[in-house]
This record gives sequence, C-alpha cells and structure tokens, in this order.
Amino acid sequence: MHGNLAKPTSRVDNVIDLEKVHVAFGEGKNQVTALAETSLRIDHGEFVALVGPSGCGKSTILKLVAGTLAATQGHVFVAGREVGASPVRIGMAFQNPTLLPWLNVRDNVMLPLKIVPPFKQAFSEKRKTEYRDRVEASLTQVGLGGFGDKFPWQLSGGMQQRASLCRALIHDPTLLLLDEPFGALDQFTREELWEIMQNLWIEKRPTVLLVTHDLKEAAYLASRICVMQARPGRIIEDSAVPFARPRTINVSFEPDFVLLTQRLRERIVAARAIQEVAS
Repeated sequence: MHGNLAKPTSRVDNVIDLEKVHVAFGEGKNQVTALAETSLRIDHGEFVALVGPSGCGKSTILKLVAGTLAATQGHVFVAGREVGASPVRIGMAFQNPTLLPWLNVRDNVMLPLKIVPPFKQAFSEKRKTEYRDRVEASLTQVGLGGFGDKFPWQLSGGMQQRASLCRALIHDPTLLLLDEPFGALDQFTREELWEIMQNLWIEKRPTVLLVTHDLKEAAYLASRICVMQARPGRIIEDSAVPFARPRTINVSFEPDFVLLTQRLRERIVAARAIQEVAS
C-alpha cells in the first residue's frame, strides 16, 4: 500500500480495516477517482453488504481486500495484518461460477484443498478419503448430493452457483468475498441460494463482504449494510440490519423490511441527484 504517512503494520480488532483509503487511476488531468477517502471496519463473523449504483467503488473495495488492487493512499488490513504482509485464507464467489469445465463438480470444489495451506500439504494422502468426504458433505448441504461426478456443463446455472459456494467455503476461509454471486439467476433460484448462503454462514461464521445491487438481497443476508455513492465513490451510510436469524423469505414482505429497503433506495437516489446537480 502507498501513503504519505508512516504506517502501522498490524491491527488485531477487526478482520477488515480500511483506513482512509483512496484509489485513483491515471495522472494529472486524466486522473479518475475510483474511491474517495474511505474507512471501513468489519469485525469477526460479521456479514456486511456493499450496495449502491454502478461505478460507486463496491468492487474496488472488494479488490483492495482481496489484495488484487493497491490503494493510492491509506492502508488496508485483513485479519490483523496489512495486505501483503502475511497470507490470509480467503474464499471468493463471483456472478459467474468460474468452474473449470474439464473437472467434475467434486474436483472443482476440492481445488482449494489442493492449493491452500495447510490443506495442500496433506492433499495426496487425503484426497480420496477425508477430503472427498468433506466435499461430498458440502455438496449434500447445498442440495447437490450425488452430483459430484457431473461436469459443470451438465448443471443448471443455479446448481453451478451452489457448487461455487461450496468451493469458496470448503477450506474454512477466514474471509468470504462475494461479488454479486446471485445476480445472474432468476428470482426463485436466487431466493433459494439466499437461504443456503445464510445457513452456511450461520454454521461456519466466516466474515463475509458481499457486493450486490439487490437491496432485498442485502437486507436478507447481511448484518450491516453500507450504502455507497458514485463519482466519487464513498460510503455514505453504514447501518445494522435488525432482523433476527434465521430469516425466511417471508420476512421480506414484512413492513419493517420493506421500509428498510425503501429507505436505502431513497438514500441512493438522493445521493445521485445531488451528484447530478453538482456536476
């Protein structure tokens, strides 16, 4: 990470700690601010959703946390250490499942056990016993029991995304990063996967950072929702979601739930209107 001030090298209180982070691309007159100065802290086991219009910096924050993008200024800490200082076990799922077409579902899900410490050290010994059992149990949990020998092209989009969630969680990550993993699915399949994702989170309690355009999805899944505005991207609201777990889809029709999603929508629309006037 870059910055003008002397920087600390560790944090112990949060899984994610963005400290006055700024991201810009280009130089001089051609410089574009992707993310204005932003701070964000996410504690162990929290499920935080980032919502906002396209171009507001949601995916930029996700890339900062994943370590695939460097901040222009400020510091990014993950699991107590600045990004790059030490390895952090991370799981990721995207809008497209990104399953390898030449591997069957079981081997796709098993991939992190092959490449991520400490599992990879025992992969040769356990791939046909303990690791296979681990994968089969995970597939059964998401409704894919008996599909381990199938290839991705033999599955529906929703089934592929279930396998993708299994792969993201199979190595017990400290942190799970979700980049609109349900956005390409139909509404009914999406709601089924919300329930599955909630159940996986309740059981395993990873820290989750979800990027989504779907306010209903954010309110169903998240413990906190951070609203972002575009041009320049920044967090303009950070609020807790008050609904008890486990949540069912029926909660999304209750007045308090509808009021929450409507308030979030109005916050985003109002910010966009202010930006248009300013420009």
